[in-house]
Amino acid sequence: MNRLSRYGVVAALVVLFVAFSLASPTFLTFANLKSVVVNHFAILSLVSLGMTLVVATGGIDLSIGASVDMASLAYIEVLTQNGSPALAVAAGLVGAAVVGAFNGVLIAGLRVPPFLATLGTLFIAQSVQQLFTDGGTPIYLIAGPPRPIFSLVEMARLWLVGGGILATFLLFGASVFGRRVLALGVGPAVARYSGLPARRDVAAVMVNAALLAGVAGIILSSSVRSYAPLSGNAYLLDAIGATFLGTTFSAHGRANVAGTLLGVLLLSIVKNGLLLVGVSFYWQQVGDGALIFLVLALSFSSRRSQ
Repeated sequence: MNRLSRYGVVAALVVLFVAFSLASPTFLTFANLKSVVVNHFAILSLVSLGMTLVVATGGIDLSIGASVDMASLAYIEVLTQNGSPALAVAAGLVGAAVVGAFNGVLIAGLRVPPFLATLGTLFIAQSVQQLFTDGGTPIYLIAGPPRPIFSLVEMARLWLVGGGILATFLLFGASVFGRRVLALGVGPAVARYSGLPARRDVAAVMVNAALLAGVAGIILSSSVRSYAPLSGNAYLLDAIGATFLGTTFSAHGRANVAGTLLGVLLLSIVKNGLLLVGVSFYWQQVGDGALIFLVLALSFSSRRSQ
């Protein structure tokens, strides 16, 4: 029972992979599997890694989708003004970092609880987008000839994702900062009384999480050649779900990179497989929720029994 609860995400991956392979003849095709990795896993993994950093400190970031949006908005806006690609990428990262820094000030500086702080940031970021786009309805398409930066980002997206995964993995497993982050999640009061720079670390985590989401926003806008207001919110719940699914992969129930990536892969396969077998979008959300509930319930019930 203990092994099943810890490796429930892996077991669910195997079962669903086999089930969708039998249910749909196109599931195992190279084109479909490539679509799963490139179109969904890549972007969601970056957002979820940012969420993993925040959850590891014992917090939550409800504004991480806003970081995606603000990066996308700044990136596309600079390009529409015929700015250089390098300046556009820098603007996108700055737009995301501003969201993270604002969260850091609220949480570390003003001691606002992470849930309330990031919820307020989410509302502010949504309002900014709506004001900037006259209500949030337009989709800004880049006019004129195709921009080389779009193709470059698309070609490099897997390298960008791989770099984000490696950096987050090394931060958790091979850095003093990562150990301090984990200490904050296990015992925040003990970490503070031990003289650790808890407030500074929390602020740094919020900025780094926003930057990871900002890279995802730049990739997203490069893929669709546009900026769609409030589109980043679509990744919020999946990122939370993937991160907490990943905690079941840890013996101590903590956020970890490997578990989060398994959670992202699981949710990506579920969405793709249900789409291929003809399940409507609304029932896909029910499937995601039921799967997350089943894996987490199995894990928590096993830990209680121990």
